[in-house]
Amino acid sequence: MSENPENHPENAGRPESTGAAGNAGRPEAGRPGPEKRVPPEALPPEVPAEDVRMPQVPAAPVAAGAPASAGPNGRRRLASALWPPRVTRAQLVVALLLFVLGLGLAIQVSSTSENSALRGARQEDLVRILDELDDRTQRLEDEKTRLEKQRTELESSSDQAEEARKQTQEKERQLGILAGSVAAEGPGITLTVGDPTGAVESDMLLDAIQELRAAGAEAIQVNGVRVVADSYFTGSGDEMRIDGTKVAAPYVFKVIGKPEDLEPALNIPGGVVQTLEKEQATATVERSAKIVVDALRPAKRPDYAQSSSQ
Repeated sequence: MSENPENHPENAGRPESTGAAGNAGRPEAGRPGPEKRVPPEALPPEVPAEDVRMPQVPAAPVAAGAPASAGPNGRRRLASALWPPRVTRAQLVVALLLFVLGLGLAIQVSSTSENSALRGARQEDLVRILDELDDRTQRLEDEKTRLEKQRTELESSSDQAEEARKQTQEKERQLGILAGSVAAEGPGITLTVGDPTGAVESDMLLDAIQELRAAGAEAIQVNGVRVVADSYFTGSGDEMRIDGTKVAAPYVFKVIGKPEDLEPALNIPGGVVQTLEKEQATATVERSAKIVVDALRPAKRPDYAQSSSQ
């Protein structure tokens, strides 16, 4: 008598078997089932089969501006590329040329800034400067001629001691005129400055003195005050003073020198006369064959300076 498998005690509670065909593709308990593959022909044309088998994980986004070689290795490569610096001969030549070019530009800018005052000057100022240079050149030539004449006289004189004494006295007289300790007379001009509104300042009178000296004035006197190298002007209007002495308008300048040089120096465009007239003052210049400058200044003994000649 054959036993029915359904009635066997070991098969009690087991699910009914469906045969080999029913067990196909069904995983056994505790074992992973076989991998299911989709046939390539069942996929869309644009999707490759390997993408279905092993999905790719998208790469992490890179921050904007970050270098592609960010990381320890990238930083090391960047540092090794930057340091130590690799200088080639061509780079040294270019650096030397740039240095020379910069030095030349600096020198050119410096020379341009020094001449900028003359480049920006007005035409009348340039004319005045040229006239002053011509006058100074002529005075130096005259001084050179005079000294050469004195040397010739000393060399040709039979009594050189007497000739030297005469020249020394003449030199002393000339120095006394310049120092204001000796009266002087000679051709020159008279400049009269009227100030009805009290607008004339001390610097305007000082400018007139400077213009006259540049034109070759040898002796100057203003309202009875001898003007020398260390004279100074202060105040204005009723408080105008020269070397501490109070003077009042009109201011009368007595100047000894070459009239043909002194008068044009005051009347040039933009000069002393035009400047005073702009301030509602009056200025008149008169030439004279004889100007007397008799205001004297006491000779001062220097406190520290001593003669270096033996």
